[in-house]
Amino acid sequence: MQWWPAYLAIGAAVGFLAGLLGIGGGAVMVPMLVLVFAAQGLPGEHILHIALGTAMATIMFTSISSMRAHHAHGAVDWSIARALAPGILTGSFCAALLAGFIPTRPLAVIFTVLVFYAATQILFDLRPKSTRELPGTAGLFGAGALIGGVSSLLAAGGAFLCIPFLAWCSVPLRRAIGTAAAVGLPIAVAGAAGYVVQGLLVEGLPPASLGYVYLPALILVAGASMLAAPWGARVAHRLPVKRLRIVLAVLLYAVAARMLAGLW
Repeated sequence: MQWWPAYLAIGAAVGFLAGLLGIGGGAVMVPMLVLVFAAQGLPGEHILHIALGTAMATIMFTSISSMRAHHAHGAVDWSIARALAPGILTGSFCAALLAGFIPTRPLAVIFTVLVFYAATQILFDLRPKSTRELPGTAGLFGAGALIGGVSSLLAAGGAFLCIPFLAWCSVPLRRAIGTAAAVGLPIAVAGAAGYVVQGLLVEGLPPASLGYVYLPALILVAGASMLAAPWGARVAHRLPVKRLRIVLAVLLYAVAARMLAGLW
């Protein structure tokens, strides 16, 4: 059976949702990739790691277009992005290396908990109150490491953590969203590098893999997602987003639970 239509469909769905709701896509992409990889017959003990690595590599490409769009609107605070970058690179790379040592089932539990958190945040539109200023260099390094590490384990762009953190530190919401889009690129680059390095040490991965990155899926998902993202952005201005947030949250709950049940 040819699996390219499934990869194109995943990419289109992820890109559309990214443009529609501004989500990084990892929480949606990874469970879908796990289901397709399992049906395709990829090695079961490596499926989740391959899905995480492939999703993180895909986000490298989608984050570039998102970053450019926000920069064009003057919504990126590059001083904050530069301050967060060292911690983000460190946390993302180390978390990706760590993920390679975690067996599939515990990693699935960790991933599912993070997806349920992201779904709850989307469902209730949880946003912290702005109560303080940005921390100093050490504090931003620590925050960046935490954002990068968790995002790398979830194969996400980091917006679901970065935006609440910046909003909590009194950064205006639009600027927080734009800055989060900018830091998504170093998260993806460092995370993907970690999954590649860790995967190169593992035997039994499928052909056409670069470490834990499955190249056929990467090419098709990334291409479709970049084409679909502008469509989602246009639709966002025409449809009731509150209802779509509910649908997306329910979808995340269901798909994550299905993925966890299938791996157990």
